[in-house]
Amino acid sequence: MRRALVGAVVLGLAAAGCEQDETQPNFEYAPDMVSSVPYDSFAPNPNTPDGKTLLGPAKGTVPRGHLPLHLAAGPEEAARAGRELKNPYPSSPEVLARGETAFQRYCSPCHGAGGLGDGLVTARFPMPPSLLGARAKALPDGQVFHIITHGQGLMPAHGSQVAPEDRWKVVHYLRTLQDPARTARKDVP
Repeated sequence: MRRALVGAVVLGLAAAGCEQDETQPNFEYAPDMVSSVPYDSFAPNPNTPDGKTLLGPAKGTVPRGHLPLHLAAGPEEAARAGRELKNPYPSSPEVLARGETAFQRYCSPCHGAGGLGDGLVTARFPMPPSLLGARAKALPDGQVFHIITHGQGLMPAHGSQVAPEDRWKVVHYLRTLQDPARTARKDVP
């Protein structure tokens, strides 16, 4: 009996909310839900600790797909990167093709298609060093990765433009520019 009474009350409330006259508004059981006033994304908000509606990420969080690089800019950190970082991608035709694409897109405007430092921007800026010189050949892979990420001298940082995996692939491609026989040898990673 009690179940039937509860069912009848629920059915009656549901029927009362479904008025057939479309010119008349229905009953509102939760008016705050219907007409709430949200804060705009970039508007001040007194309900949050920092007073902003759009909250920043929590400290220590890392976005999906991104590994943190715990190295700062500067020559000391670049040398440390050369000692500590190793290229995680083995050399393969696919890796070299992607490295060449990224090199042509991001590096060739300054360094030129062949890495000689004769890119198009050298008409207005000082000529960058050749990537085929002895100094560039002596740089460890991790240091080259760090230089691409944070920049060096007049070269700006490309870490925000070039994905980390593409930076490593550019290093592979650069090594093939420096030593063309490298692609034919199987013993060199």
